[in-house]
Amino acid sequence: MTEKEITPKEEAKEEKKLEQEIVKEIDAEEKREEKAEEKKEAKKEEPKKEERIAIAYIFSSSNNTMVHITDMAGNTLSRITGGMVTKHSRLKADPTIAMFVAKRAAERARDLGITSLYIRTKAKTGSPGIGPGAHAAVKTLGKEGFRIINILDTTSVPRGGPKKKGGKRGRRV
Repeated sequence: MTEKEITPKEEAKEEKKLEQEIVKEIDAEEKREEKAEEKKEAKKEEPKKEERIAIAYIFSSSNNTMVHITDMAGNTLSRITGGMVTKHSRLKADPTIAMFVAKRAAERARDLGITSLYIRTKAKTGSPGIGPGAHAAVKTLGKEGFRIINILDTTSVPRGGPKKKGGKRGRRV
């Protein structure tokens, strides 16, 4: 077997081919890097969705449920009560009606761009606890897609106060 001898011209041609291939690979790599940088810049340019926060006041007694949504300055965005949803006065405090109340209030708030809520629940002063509709209203607001930041019970607590109606009981001497 005889080995072919490579002439200097052929060797130069092969070297040029190798150089051209290397240059093509380098160009391709540079293009890939440029595309990756463009993608990173495009991600940076996308504006983050602005978070708008509001406060939802939920008053729930044994007779009614009210959901009042305000912006952070206290301007009313939506106020719905159980009586606006049902015609039966005995059902105004029902958890199912409270769910519809919260849904209707949430629709209006979402239309105005609200994304997050602080929730303040309240019951009648001196009552043992919040009414039956408060829990359902809070749960519904969470399901409607709002990010709930905080839930706080703001029911006022009686501390003595004025004398109750009626006289003393028992024997008067």
